[in-house]
Amino acid sequence: MSTLAEMLRTTTDLEPAQSEWLHLLVGDWQLVADLSFADLVLWVRGGPDGWRAVAHVRPNTGPMVFYDDIVGRSSSRARADMLDGAARRRQMVAAPVPTVREDMSIREDAVPVLCGERVIAVLTRHTNLTGGRTPSRLELTYRDLADSILRMVATGEFPSPSAPTGLRRGAPRVGDGVIHLDGDGVVRYASPNAVSAIHRLGHVGDVMGETLAKVVADLAAESGRAVDESLAVVVMGRASWRTEVETANATVTMRAIPLTIAGVRTGAMLLLRDVSELRRREQELLTKDATIREIHHRVKNNLQTVAALLRLQSRRAPEEHAKAALEEAVRRVATIALVHETLSSGFDETVAFDEIALRGLRAVVEVARQEHHVDSRFEGSFGRVRAEDATALAMVISELVQNAVEHGLADRDGTITVAVERRAAEAGDELRVTVSDDGAGLPAGFRPGLAGLGTRIVTSFVQDLRGRIRWENNEPSGTRVEFVATLRPV
Repeated sequence: MSTLAEMLRTTTDLEPAQSEWLHLLVGDWQLVADLSFADLVLWVRGGPDGWRAVAHVRPNTGPMVFYDDIVGRSSSRARADMLDGAARRRQMVAAPVPTVREDMSIREDAVPVLCGERVIAVLTRHTNLTGGRTPSRLELTYRDLADSILRMVATGEFPSPSAPTGLRRGAPRVGDGVIHLDGDGVVRYASPNAVSAIHRLGHVGDVMGETLAKVVADLAAESGRAVDESLAVVVMGRASWRTEVETANATVTMRAIPLTIAGVRTGAMLLLRDVSELRRREQELLTKDATIREIHHRVKNNLQTVAALLRLQSRRAPEEHAKAALEEAVRRVATIALVHETLSSGFDETVAFDEIALRGLRAVVEVARQEHHVDSRFEGSFGRVRAEDATALAMVISELVQNAVEHGLADRDGTITVAVERRAAEAGDELRVTVSDDGAGLPAGFRPGLAGLGTRIVTSFVQDLRGRIRWENNEPSGTRVEFVATLRPV
């Protein structure tokens, strides 16, 4: 299915600003469909009969009309006449009689979409009249509000380019609560959900006939909470904006849509939603994230303390082999601390592992350079790795690089290369890592199972990574170690 952008590009000759206007309209027309209890379809010139459907939305508040997606279809001859009439007259046009479709009686209206001085599209509203009954005050108010917004569409006053983008999670919808204000900010109608939201904030008594700005300002003052600067313009309905009101009892998010006629504000519609539980969960997640980062930070500090104690102990060790063993332990503890340091600075349980690998590689090479010249190369990218895999992966690479320095390049200059290849697999991303040098190569009769502690550590961690490892001589000289690991999904 083509996107709206693709269909506008291939079907119309609209300028970028005009296409963006249609994107703004489609991004905000769900509320019109919900207020109208009707399907909305956006038509542009371009079909065999002159019009083509490029967008469609169904209501969340009532029965739908079109069960199948009609985007991409051309209009019928009868509907094309109505679309032409709306575009030519630049005002809402209603079909003279309801149409019958699949045992449904459907009322259709056509509304021109004006951008600047040009009608760039026509919006049709399709209302299912089957099972008609006397509408409630809520339904009548919703339809009046929908008509007001559609008249604004026909005069180029809706959508509002000044409305904020990047909506925060929990933005209010029609079903969450609607308040209709007059030009002075007095409540003309409030839906049951909207009344409940205001009562949860702490208001006692009726909402109808009250000045909403005074009600909300009094509640905010009583709670002693910080007040958003946008609160006044939103609760008065003076600007198309959003705000959030927090009291000791609840948190309610509000969105204002000014209602205008020929550019003169006559009132406003407010959407309200009680987001108390949502904000509480967000706060719990933030607290949990902060706690996890603090734990990683403390683990890193504790490991650094252990490393410092081992370093002090190594300086007092009388035997050289004991001193070397303690220094090896210091390096291994520092490698694990590096992983926790990286985790403590992030916001999730994954790390960008390239930084850890590079820091570990450079640390080992810098020590080796004190005795002879050693270069390092890093190829490819590890990507993001979960914390459960990061420690094992860091230990394997550190041990392999250390072995290359100590044994392969023990008495000569050379280069250590770490090459990485990552690809998707069914059980999780597969990581193929090669650590190679151009040194002395493997000793005669080398067997990993009978090698030193470092090799046994590597073998154990590769098994933890659900992988396999292979040692071989490099060409034309040196050692090449390749291991494959299966990473947990990030």
